[in-house]
Amino acid sequence: MSLDFDFVRSQFPALDRDWIYFDNAGGTQTARQVGERLTEYLYQTNVQLGASYEISRLAGRRVKEAQAAWANWIGAAEPSEIIFGSSTTQLLQNLSKSFSMMFTPGDEVIVTNCDHEANIGPWRYLERFGIIVKEWRIHPDDFRLHAEDLLPLLTDRTRLVAFTHVSNILGTLNPVREFTDLVHRYGAMVCVDGVAYAPHRMLNVAVWDVDFYVFSLYKVYGPHYSLLYARKKLLETLPGINHFFIHDDEIPTKLQPGSVNFELTWSLTGILDYFNLIASHHISGHPGDARIPHPALFDGLAIHEEELSATILDFLLSRKGIHIIGEKTADRSIRVPTISFTSDHIRSDEAVSRIDPHRIGIRYGDFYARRLIRDLGLSVHNGVIRVSMVHYNTVEEVKRLIGILNGIL
Repeated sequence: MSLDFDFVRSQFPALDRDWIYFDNAGGTQTARQVGERLTEYLYQTNVQLGASYEISRLAGRRVKEAQAAWANWIGAAEPSEIIFGSSTTQLLQNLSKSFSMMFTPGDEVIVTNCDHEANIGPWRYLERFGIIVKEWRIHPDDFRLHAEDLLPLLTDRTRLVAFTHVSNILGTLNPVREFTDLVHRYGAMVCVDGVAYAPHRMLNVAVWDVDFYVFSLYKVYGPHYSLLYARKKLLETLPGINHFFIHDDEIPTKLQPGSVNFELTWSLTGILDYFNLIASHHISGHPGDARIPHPALFDGLAIHEEELSATILDFLLSRKGIHIIGEKTADRSIRVPTISFTSDHIRSDEAVSRIDPHRIGIRYGDFYARRLIRDLGLSVHNGVIRVSMVHYNTVEEVKRLIGILNGIL
């Protein structure tokens, strides 16, 4: 499938300006359909849910429709397994708070040293309740998590293993099903951070057999909002953190204190409208209203993103004193187009400050993966330089960045 870039880019109003956005792992641009759904809700159904009058009933249906649509999109068994919240960090803190009322002293949780802090801090918080927290570390030679390093950490007291699908620094795809199967053999649960994965590939929690899966929708062409999938049978056993009269059989409400944001929830259907529109534009016979992901579409997006990765990686590998933090291949079966590197010749913050005037958005730092940056000894560089691309970026944009980097690195 060859992408029609004029058509794809026309769906993102922000791309009409003369800016190049290579900070997509921090937040993508918003699809036009999302804004349309947002204003539709605010202008037509901006009322409280649960009343008997017609507009309130319509508002309630819209929120439920969005929940059901996203359940279908990620392969959840039913809408009640979908929990919305303000951020991935908040959703996991809520989940941790619930677990703190369920786990007992001596229970064990395993975290990595390569996750965003959102999937580390909430679990380390449980140490104050007597929970033992162990650390699963990446290999510094290949920047990968290995199952053989996880195995010695697992015991009959392990309750949860938290790891990332894709590191927001490394860009490497982790074998989620392999890790999950290993953890499940010990009777433990998995919580997977899919934030850096979700913008690039199909989501299917059933295929991965995960227990919890979380990602940020503002990094998937939507509003500043997030989604947590929780397996129903586990969700039913978790203690609630909502008002005392929200009972434990009211899922997912018991883990959504203060309720959801109604207008943002409805706007999430706009993300799916966007994907369905570009699928119907590129794939013959695709029904434009089918709210399930089309494999051919995501294969095509991944092929294009591989070309973006290859273009910048080839340049970086040709330069002396450049260190790529992660896989050096552009192979789409191994990585997503989130490329991090350091230079022996210039600090990361200095390099980025010299790119800023060219109206190209990239970033430097630890990107809330501070433990990883510390353990790799990269703090001295003020973190890494990160170029994070998605399918609406073009090879021509990458070449423009390379032309500027060529005079800096």
